[in-house]
Amino acid sequence: MSESLTNSEHADLPTSDLSNSPTSGLPDFPTFQLPPYLKKGDKIAIVCPAKKLPNPMTDAVTLLQSWGLEVILGETVTASYHQFAGDDELRAKDLQRFIDDNSIKAIIAARGGYGTIRMIDKVDFSRFAQQPKWIIGFSDITVLHTHLFANYHAQTIHGQMPVNIPDASVRSLDTLRKTLFGEQLAYEFTSHAANRAGDSSGILIGGNLSLLVAVSGSVSDIDYTGKVLFIEDVGEYLYSIDRMLRCLDRAGKLKSLAGLVVGGFTDVKDNDIPFGQTVPEIIMDIVQRYNYPVCFDFPAGHIPDNCSLIFGRNVTLSVGKQHSHLKFV
Repeated sequence: MSESLTNSEHADLPTSDLSNSPTSGLPDFPTFQLPPYLKKGDKIAIVCPAKKLPNPMTDAVTLLQSWGLEVILGETVTASYHQFAGDDELRAKDLQRFIDDNSIKAIIAARGGYGTIRMIDKVDFSRFAQQPKWIIGFSDITVLHTHLFANYHAQTIHGQMPVNIPDASVRSLDTLRKTLFGEQLAYEFTSHAANRAGDSSGILIGGNLSLLVAVSGSVSDIDYTGKVLFIEDVGEYLYSIDRMLRCLDRAGKLKSLAGLVVGGFTDVKDNDIPFGQTVPEIIMDIVQRYNYPVCFDFPAGHIPDNCSLIFGRNVTLSVGKQHSHLKFV
């Protein structure tokens, strides 16, 4: 797979009626908000909204500083409360602090695990609605991605987190840096045999499959209609993957997609009596009656080569027999 990144002006995105949104009582804010890109000297905060960290963030701090950024560590980076990075109140307070601090231009979650869904309703995003900033992370951080898009139409970054940096590929870190500093992404990757060819465009949404199901029907849920959906997961049983996808399908979320991009499904488990289908077979069995393009093995998820994606941004998806392309416009 190759990826190219070039400077580009951000394309205007469509507007949407938010009159029935749970945030409709907030002051007006621009639809599909593009946070300011970073520049050298800007401050970036590291927080832990979920599981506690096993080690200091030395590698992450060094890397971010090498990009010319000033790194500010939240209280939760060293906090511990059972398996969490502090109790729910502390984790919410830590995130709130950096959301409200106008000198902080981006917030990166140190790791995923579990816990974001426990504290997100304790956070007041009204300041974020007026002055959005980049939120970065993946896995459990999907809750933040979906919540901020559903309620504020904010663009966020699905990408490497500090805990993953020691094992991260050079390319994945480079895509994160260039995304933060305002260079557009355009990926070319080898097509999978199970792909369904086609061309489409739409706003990219998604994240971790388990978390997409977990927020379904909540204030953090997303309208999937006309969107290009990205999914990934780790450590799940095949039957569970099948069940979660069927839950989304029964909720009407898969029938009206513009396209489906499947990232890493790693450390997949099976029962003693085999389930009988692979992950691509499960997915295609469910979406076979729909007509949008589907591509597998996109380099993002719980893998070293976890390349950056911008949720809330328009993309074009072209799935071919030999190669596929995903371009942010």
